[in-house]
Amino acid sequence: MDNVPVLFAYRTAATFSPIGEPVLKTLANARALALSKTGICDFGWKARDFELKGVDGKRYTLADVRGPKGTLVVFICNHCPYVKASIDRIVAEAQAMREIGIGTVAIMPNDTETYREDSFDNMKSFAAKHGFTFPYVIDETQEVARAYDAQCTPDFFGFNAQDELQYRGRLDASRIQSVANTRRDLFEAMKQIAETGHGPEGQMPSMGCSIKWKH
Repeated sequence: MDNVPVLFAYRTAATFSPIGEPVLKTLANARALALSKTGICDFGWKARDFELKGVDGKRYTLADVRGPKGTLVVFICNHCPYVKASIDRIVAEAQAMREIGIGTVAIMPNDTETYREDSFDNMKSFAAKHGFTFPYVIDETQEVARAYDAQCTPDFFGFNAQDELQYRGRLDASRIQSVANTRRDLFEAMKQIAETGHGPEGQMPSMGCSIKWKH
């Protein structure tokens, strides 16, 4: 990865978030992360099926994780500071969404040869540490991430009961630091989808570390 996106990531963190030196150090230690954000929601785009190995030893398909009112597919990893900062909120929201009929699956798409912190063994530890109540699966070939056009971690894809994309936005307004009393963008969107089948027209993109593609 060249120096341009790396410098952009550092400058973005330093300029737009009041986080200072500790987070810049975290970013540096995370091996030159480039900041990315998701694209615009392509309403009605159909979820792509998959069959991926989970940290519990089972293999999961879309049908296995689909909820009666919809499904959340989220691309995450273990090493990204944006995921580390939000993972406990993601887990909490997944539980809240489960109660309204939304199923969740987390997919780890990164190149584990280059980013060893994202290894399958470390995925197991990460899921256990944060109390995952949903499948955490590995996309070893990266074919699923490419099929979904995943851009960053975390990257949220919210589907209705007909597997039609209705949300491609952020968890909430927080990035690396939690924002008090912030609106629950993801949960509110998925609640609307569960109730009506349609997501909100206005959506703010998620932001995080770029997918680490194999070369």
